[in-house]
Formats: sequence, C-alpha cells, structure tokens
Amino acid sequence: MNTPLYIVDGARTPFLKSRNRPGPFAASDLATAAGRSLLMRQPFSPAELDEVILGCAAPSVDEVNIGRVSALRMGCGLEVPGWTVMRNCASGMQSIDSGTANITAGRSQLVLAGGVDALSHAPLLYSDRMVLWFSQFMAARTPMQKAGMFLKLSPAQLLTPVIAIMKGLTDPIVGLLMGQTAENLAWRFGITRAQMDEYSARSHARVIRSQENGWLASGHDGLAAEIVPVYDADGNLYADDDGMRSDSTAETLAKLKPFFDRKYGTITPGNSSQITDGGAWVVLASEEAVKRHDLTPVGRILDSQWAGLDPAQMGLGPVHAATPILKRHGLELNDLDAWEINEAFAAQVLGCVAAWKDDAYCREQLGLDGALGELDMDKLNVDGGAIALGHPVGASGTRIVLHLLHVLKRTGGRKGIASICIGGGLGGAMLIEAI
Repeated sequence: MNTPLYIVDGARTPFLKSRNRPGPFAASDLATAAGRSLLMRQPFSPAELDEVILGCAAPSVDEVNIGRVSALRMGCGLEVPGWTVMRNCASGMQSIDSGTANITAGRSQLVLAGGVDALSHAPLLYSDRMVLWFSQFMAARTPMQKAGMFLKLSPAQLLTPVIAIMKGLTDPIVGLLMGQTAENLAWRFGITRAQMDEYSARSHARVIRSQENGWLASGHDGLAAEIVPVYDADGNLYADDDGMRSDSTAETLAKLKPFFDRKYGTITPGNSSQITDGGAWVVLASEEAVKRHDLTPVGRILDSQWAGLDPAQMGLGPVHAATPILKRHGLELNDLDAWEINEAFAAQVLGCVAAWKDDAYCREQLGLDGALGELDMDKLNVDGGAIALGHPVGASGTRIVLHLLHVLKRTGGRKGIASICIGGGLGGAMLIEAI
C-alpha cells in the first residue's frame, strides 16, 4: 500500500461464552456498546465519520444491514453511510480491508470498521417440509380444515428444528462441519490429540495471564484499553472475557470425547474455539484525516491478502494468505515480531505451523522452492486466542488485528501479521506496523 493507512484506536466488548441459551446482548447491542465507548474518546464527532463498515456472519432478522443499524444507534447521524460485509470468519477483517480500500481510493478519509456476532442468539430453523405445513395450515379456511392439518403433522418434525449454528458451520460444497476439516489437517500432518490439548491448555493459560496482568483492560504506549465494559438492560456489568478456564490443562482436556468424529476423531470441544458473543471496532484514517483532526496514529496497515484453497482444508487459509505478504515484503516467518492466527481449532493452528515446515506442501501448494521454515511459537498468539476467548465469527477478524497492535505496542515490537482461516476454503491476512 503506497497510501499511508493508519489505525488510530480500537476497542472491543468482552467476549461472552454462549451457555446454551440466548446471551444478554443482541449483536447490534454489542456493536453499539463498543462503538459508543470508542467514539467517545475521539477528538472528532461520530457525524464526522465518512462511513461505518461492520462485518457480521449471523445478524438477526431485526438487524438487517446491521452496519447501518449500529451506525444510527451510535449517534453517527443520518448522513453517515453504514453498511455490512460478510466473509464468514473473516467478516471483521473484511470490514477493515474494505475501509482501507475506500481510503486508498480517496472515497473516504475517516472510517469506523469492525465486526460483531451474537452466536448465542442463532435461531432454530424448521425444515422446508415443516414450513410447508405451516403455510398450508394458515391457508386452511374452516376449523375442520385446520383440525385436519394436525392429522398430517409429524411430532418429530415439530420437535426437531435445525440448529442454525450447526448449519452455518457446515460447508455446503464438501458437506463437512468445520471441525471435520480440522480432523483432515490433524490426519494430514500427523498432529496428535496430546499436541492439540497441550496447545489448547496453553491458550487458556496465556489468556488468564494477560487478564491477571491487566493487559486487555489497560492501554499501552498511546493505545487505550482494548476491552470496554458493557452493561445489560438490568444494569449488570460485563467487564472481562469469560470463556477461559483455569482448570484447562492438557490432562483435563484429554478426558473430553471427540465431537465431530466420535469413533476415530481427535477434535473435541476443549481443543476447538468456543461459541461466543462479542463485537470489536477500529478507527481507520488517511493522512489527511490525521492532520485535520489532530489524531495520533498507533499503527499502520501495510498490506493485506485474501486466498482460496480446498474447503476441506480450510484451516490452512492463513498459510495461503500470509505467505504472499511475506514474499512481497522479503520477510521470513520469524522476521516478524508477533503473529496472531485465529484459533478456530488447535489442529488448524498447528496445521498451519506444520504446513510451513513441510517441504512438499510449500512446493506444491505455495509455489515455493521448499519449506518456508518453522514459526517461533513464542511469537504466536502470545496472549492466547479463540480456544480460550471464543470465536464470535464476525468479530474475530477485527479482534486479532486490534490485539496484534496491542501486543506490538506492549512488547516494543514493530511488525506483525494477523491471519484467519475462513469457512468455504479461504484465508485472510494483514501486515500491521506499530507506530
């Protein structure tokens, strides 16, 4: 990117674990709460934004074009355009990329970009057969006709709706749940159950460490706090992520049963990301906007990349997206100070690390002369990731970009890559520089 593209600030809500019932916040509630807090600490008014872009994979029927809904609820005014993007797991990263594209093209100067999902509010769906029954019942004119419809009703159809979240996490092309694609990677690279559980326990431990040290609730070197507290309608305060467990050790995780392949599999709820609600935003600015509003940038977006691959191997998306960025900038894996790779599954992250080390994979799939090398695990997800925090699909892409910047500022690092695998066989990556 030749045009300077700055990150001025960012914030997110706590990530709240789904507990088999709708959570306290709808998606637009989360987006609004995080956005209001973020905008209140800016020297410009919300109405001075050129646009609001929000990624969301599963908005409710009351949140059509949730980007516009959230913009209005945040007080941006009637004249600030708000719109919504959807790229599955990378919707929140896509919003940032769309904002940078518009700034680079000169169409915008100041953009609020983010992502959100309240997956605990995912609906239950009826089959087409059941929907047809409802339509015929409503069309029946007489009490006798309506009563007769009940003779055609199967109790099993009525009592077994489709779980929307399971439908959404199933690839329609290859017919595999996302967890089954992770099983593919574990088999391909020989990743053991013990390795997955050990990695997952590390994710929990690192998130707990960051929480205990206040790294998520406080700012660093010009950056304000990453997490902003939110209140529900009853006045209850939610100030911290709540998905991590201090008792998640490799030994305790080893006791969990496989979920996606119950007979032969190794992917369990414990080494998978959690179903979670959360929202995140970043403020993007051109050089002109920085000067006009006297802003102090904290980071720059240097490059981005999207990639496609076999949907059955979708977890390797970060490898396919990040590698071209490395090549363009003449970088090796460990030339970067930090990496954020979204933890959809432990097998998926470990699969990415294994793919970069695999000579044949790098030659045949990435067009390299050989293996790219071994990523230093001490640079990867240093404060844990989605296995402990959760993966509110639309928000995760924004979170990892924002958190990468926090890590760089806190540790004195300069450059890092945030990358994410995407259902459907895609990958996304961004090269970030701290200022």
